Amino acid sequence: MHVLFMAPNFPANQRQFVRALHAVGARVTGIGDVPPDHLDAELKGWLHGYEHIPSLADEGALTNAVRRVQKREWVDRLECTVEAIMLPTARVREATGIPGLSVEKVLLCRDKFIMKQYLREHGIPCARNAAVDTAEDARRFVNSVGYPVVVKPRDGAGAAGTYKCDDDAGLEAALAANDLGNARRFITIEEFVSGHEGFYDTLTCNGEVVFEAVSHYYPNVLDAMRNRWISPYIITTNRIDVSGYDELKAMGRKVVRELGLGTTPTHMEWFFGPKGLTFSEIGARPPGVRFWDLYCWANDMDLYVEWARALTLGQARPRPSHTYSAGLISLRPSQDGRITGYTGLDDVHARYGRWLGEVHLPAIGQRTADVGAGYMGHGWMHVRHPDYDECRQMLDYIGETVKIWAA
Repeated sequence: MHVLFMAPNFPANQRQFVRALHAVGARVTGIGDVPPDHLDAELKGWLHGYEHIPSLADEGALTNAVRRVQKREWVDRLECTVEAIMLPTARVREATGIPGLSVEKVLLCRDKFIMKQYLREHGIPCARNAAVDTAEDARRFVNSVGYPVVVKPRDGAGAAGTYKCDDDAGLEAALAANDLGNARRFITIEEFVSGHEGFYDTLTCNGEVVFEAVSHYYPNVLDAMRNRWISPYIITTNRIDVSGYDELKAMGRKVVRELGLGTTPTHMEWFFGPKGLTFSEIGARPPGVRFWDLYCWANDMDLYVEWARALTLGQARPRPSHTYSAGLISLRPSQDGRITGYTGLDDVHARYGRWLGEVHLPAIGQRTADVGAGYMGHGWMHVRHPDYDECRQMLDYIGETVKIWAA
């Protein structure tokens, strides 16, 4: 099978999809926005070919690149695992007659307004929401629903551009941040759902969920991305088979089924609180921040290869061991500026060295990133442990102990 794969070199774990396709015998032609001499030797060794275009979001350039390859040889699939370029990829896929996720399916998994309207009609509990093109639209929605509300891009990912508004002042600030007062924008507004936040991820093969995982945010994402003093973490549980997750797994599988997703990774956000279990959003892609790497590490498996087998062979048989719960903790600098040093690392390594995985620490002298840069935008650590509660305690201790100092 010949697979065209978008952005094979960035983000960092993109190369793992290429590796996995190569491992199952597929020919992989990469399409990227960096010149071929910027690719390292290992990645080049997995690639059958490479097409360089100026921008991955340029549908015209992408279409031309795909057609150049099609003139040379048959193309079976055009695959994309990066949220920001899934829609142009789907449009080019349809224009060039290559199987895969349609524009309609990608829009259902990208546009948060359309997504929730569709799923609400199919019996999935969702927050009330509205498409907002003007500031007046937003104010009318608040008058009918009340505060608090959340303003977010309709096609955003993570917490980027997302604001919780508790009053008129907060709403006006969010509208200004999204430039809604000066132009028509592509955003949504919805009632704020309180409760614990997490995500449910799957790998589907021919519409069947062949792998699933449940993960939790501590604290919720908006709090984590707005407060420097917090060392937030995400943890995936190895207790997925306990009855407390049955409702979540049933809802997640129904979402996948109602959206008609065939062979694809999925990433679904959810809340559980006073109103019960509520759907938040879904993407037809893997989770961000290299979380598939944690799934592999926690479950003694290669999920990338299972994805490649599902894509190329139409079958996948992941056998997660559920040996460990595993987490990613983000470590923020004390202030903006340049990194001056670290404390607490020796203590953490002495206590938990056997349970630590990858550790990333910005170099001394490196300029700090903005507080909202994301879970891997600063320092971070991977941690795993056979007991979920012990894993959480370790993550809490690391967050309290390890300090990144800046000046």
